[in-house]
Amino acid sequence: MSDFAATLTALPDGTFFGIARGRRYVATKSSYANGKSIKLVAEELGGTDYISLNWYDLGSGARLKPCEMPEAKVRAFVDALVPDA
Repeated sequence: MSDFAATLTALPDGTFFGIARGRRYVATKSSYANGKSIKLVAEELGGTDYISLNWYDLGSGARLKPCEMPEAKVRAFVDALVPDA
């Protein structure tokens, strides 16, 4: 499993709050097919940033599908996101 996949799967399922790059977000992570498919959506609280991605663990390898934004943006967000305790 890649570092990105491990970081993404370690995020809590359901809706949670967290901080990334000094900004506060509300995020919702949904897992399907025993964790082989993950959807993550996050909105900056008090700001305009929005993150949306789908990740798939396929037999041919993992696939990250950002929703209308650069892959680098969603990778950086997931790496930076720290959920509230």
